[in-house]
Amino acid sequence: MTEQPEPEAPDELDARLLLLLTDEPRLGVLECSRRLGVARGTVQARLDKLVSRGILGGFPPALDLAAMGYGLTAFATLEIAQGRRAEVAARLAAIDEVCEAHATTGQGDLLVRLVARSNADLQRVIDEIVDVAGVHRLASSIALSTPIPPRVRPLLDRLIEQRGTLGD
Repeated sequence: MTEQPEPEAPDELDARLLLLLTDEPRLGVLECSRRLGVARGTVQARLDKLVSRGILGGFPPALDLAAMGYGLTAFATLEIAQGRRAEVAARLAAIDEVCEAHATTGQGDLLVRLVARSNADLQRVIDEIVDVAGVHRLASSIALSTPIPPRVRPLLDRLIEQRGTLGD
């Protein structure tokens, strides 16, 4: 088996650019260049490189699902039939309330984040998931709060700190 080379980590300027866009995703290229103290073309080239390397996948808006009527978030651990992950994932993707799914090690095979409007709606969504061919068992937990929302800032801060000390 051939060992895959490790992907090249972003350099300090890339990390500073990503941090800027993480904090203020609506900034334009010109404003980014002004704040970073580099040419507009440099920022555009860096963005293009980050996209082509798969590091930057887009600029989705930060939505408050509770404000949209989906006030209940739950996590479900699914045990599925061997060799059926792709098929099960495709069926799960067709369920609107399934926000994301991750293949996992340990007790279950897939960890699914889903949303619902109420407990009764959650039961409907769970029933829909359990009806997916290849799903053997589902265990769910309702999220009571989100003390740490999804984040990347600490990783970018660490990258800037590490890259900054490498140049010393």
